[in-house]
Amino acid sequence: MVRTSMIVRTQYRIAAVLVIAVVLAGAAGTGFAADAAPATHTVLIDGTRFEPETLTVRAGDTVIWINNDPFPHTATAVAGAFDSESIAPNKSWEYTTKRAGVFPYSCTLHKTMKGTLHVE
Repeated sequence: MVRTSMIVRTQYRIAAVLVIAVVLAGAAGTGFAADAAPATHTVLIDGTRFEPETLTVRAGDTVIWINNDPFPHTATAVAGAFDSESIAPNKSWEYTTKRAGVFPYSCTLHKTMKGTLHVE
């Protein structure tokens, strides 16, 4: 009877540790705090490239594209979620994300310029 009681207590302890681990993993799984205020992120346009080429943000965050090249560019989502139209040299354009998804985009003036916006 004593041995059975010890086994049951050990099983309860293991179960409690597993529950705590699952809760902690869920809280840390996204890398974002659940109640974090919206953030602002920057994508530099320089040397006919988007830097960073891939950016991960949260819904509600703002992304600012800054054109450091001597000629205009666009940041245009392939599926139409956003379109900066022409961003003049030394100017910027900002977009506040609305919904989760993966949004590939490119410069309509320079087809080799591609980026991806991941919104969580």
